[in-house]
Amino acid sequence: MSLIRISWRNLWRNRRRTAITMAAISLNTMILITTYSLMDGLLGQTARNATQLSTGEAQLHAPGYLLDRSQYKTLSDHRAILTTLHEQSIGAAPRTYGYGLVSQGTKSAGALFWGIEPPVEQTAFRLAEHLAEGSFLGPSPHKELVLGKKLARSLNAQVGSEIVVLVQAADGSMGNDIFTVKGILKSVGEGIDRNAAIMHLDDFRLLFVMPEGIHEIAVTTNGRAPLETLTETLSRIAPHAEVRTWRQLLPTLSDMIEISGTSMSLFGAIFFLAAGLGVMNTMLMATYERAHEFGLLKALGASPWRIVRDVTVEAWLMACIATLFGMLLGLAASYALQEAGLDTSKLAGEINVAGVVFDPVWRASLSFKAVVHPVIIMWMVCILAALYPAAMSARLDPVKSMHQV
Repeated sequence: MSLIRISWRNLWRNRRRTAITMAAISLNTMILITTYSLMDGLLGQTARNATQLSTGEAQLHAPGYLLDRSQYKTLSDHRAILTTLHEQSIGAAPRTYGYGLVSQGTKSAGALFWGIEPPVEQTAFRLAEHLAEGSFLGPSPHKELVLGKKLARSLNAQVGSEIVVLVQAADGSMGNDIFTVKGILKSVGEGIDRNAAIMHLDDFRLLFVMPEGIHEIAVTTNGRAPLETLTETLSRIAPHAEVRTWRQLLPTLSDMIEISGTSMSLFGAIFFLAAGLGVMNTMLMATYERAHEFGLLKALGASPWRIVRDVTVEAWLMACIATLFGMLLGLAASYALQEAGLDTSKLAGEINVAGVVFDPVWRASLSFKAVVHPVIIMWMVCILAALYPAAMSARLDPVKSMHQV
C-alpha cells in the first residue's frame, strides 16, 4: 500500500500534465469501447439477418445441386432428416426451387419460385415477419405468392394483384396458372429482392409436377451451436447430403467479417500507440524532473530494479484511473447506442452489406470482450511505454544526477 500511496503522490506533482495524459487515455478508452461495440453490433446484425431470415446457419442439398440447380437433384429422404433434426431441437425448413416467368399486364420478369411449408418456415426463420405489405402464406395452399421487393416493383404488383405464372415442369410440360399476391417482402438481399416468388409447397408441386423430393433443408440453431459442431451433426444425420455452412454459401459476407476484425485491430493499434506516446512523454518529463531524487536513491543503495518498479507502477496507476473513467464513459455511450441506435436511413437509405440488407438502425452490441480487452491492452501499453523512461532513470549516474538542478 505504501508503494501505491507514494506513486499516487508522485503522479500529482505536476497536476496539469498528469490530468491531460489521463484525459487522453480516458478518451481513447471510451472511443475504443464504443467503436468495438458498434462494429460488433454491425457485424452481428448482418450475420443474424443472413442466417435467421432465410439462409440459415447451414443447408443440406443433394450432391451436386449447387453446381447446376437441377430440378431433378432432390433429397428423397427429407422426411427422416427433418424428423431427426426436430427431435434434436434444431430448426429446419424444407424448400424446393424452380425457375419461370411471372407477368402482370404488360410487365414480366424472371423469377425463382420457392416452395415452402409456411408453418415450418415461420417456426424456424423470421422471413414471415419481414413483410413490407400484406401477410405471409397461410398453412393451406390457395395459389398465393409472396414476392421480393424489387420483383414486385418490376411488375407494378401490389397486394391482391393477379400474377400469371409460366414454368417448365419436371415432366417436360409447360405449367401455367394465375396466383394472387398475398404479401411483399422488405429488403432481404439482392437475390431474394429481385427474384423470389414464394408459394406453398403443395402449389409448387402441382405447378411443377413434382410430387416428391425437396431441393434444400435450411437449418438453424439460433446461435446455440458452433458451426463446426453443427456441420458434424448434419453430416452424421444426412451422410449422403452435401452440407454447407452460411460462411460457404455467403463467402463475400464471411470474408468481409474477417477483414473487419483485422481492420478494427489496426484501428485500435493507432489509439493504443497514441496513448502509449502520451504516457511515455509524461513519464520522460517526470523522470527528468526527478533525476536528482533518483540519483539520491541510488546513492542510498536503491537498486535499478526498484526505480524501474516505481516508475512503471506510477504509469500503471495512472492507466488504471484513466481507463476506469474511460470504461464508464464507454459503457454509457455503448448502452445508449444499443438501446436507441443510430438511424442511418436518412443518410444512406437501405444498407446493403455483401448482398445482405439489414435494419438501417445501427445498434451497438455490448460484450465482455468489447469492454475488457481495450482496458487490459491499454494497461499493457502504458506499462510498456513507461519502461523506456524507467530504464533511463535506473541507469543514471548517482554523482552526476545529484548535481543536476
